[in-house]
Amino acid sequence: MMIARRTLFPVLATVIALTGCETPSDRIIHKEDHLQAAGFAFRPADTPTLQNMLNTLPDHRFLRRVKDGKTFYVYSDPTICGCLYVGDGAAYDRYQAYVQQQAQADERRATAFDYQNTAWDWGPWMPGFNGWNSAWGNWDPGFSGPFGW
Repeated sequence: MMIARRTLFPVLATVIALTGCETPSDRIIHKEDHLQAAGFAFRPADTPTLQNMLNTLPDHRFLRRVKDGKTFYVYSDPTICGCLYVGDGAAYDRYQAYVQQQAQADERRATAFDYQNTAWDWGPWMPGFNGWNSAWGNWDPGFSGPFGW
């Protein structure tokens, strides 16, 4: 029974770790899903001429194009879908708002992680920070360290 546990634990740990991994292709696919949700139109490069044109654009970057006084944004993907996403200023603004919301959500998750792990030993990461140092003065329950955490 002990041998089975020794074998099972590394396998389960590896499976759990890998489920949290996201490949670059996955990130691009998620980004493209959000582009479409924001109002970008999907345009496949379904002819040799369009494929050649697509290959001249920078991969996975926004380009701005002004035509007849209107601003359009183009996102090229020659590697995953072989397509362009084309949107107007409103679609681009919606996409950027989503990106900002995601960044704020990620920051909140990171902050929550910090507060949930207050017992973590910072010493190996921050030399001299091995808990409370008497040089910082009397311990105040409202003050947990030299940086306010």
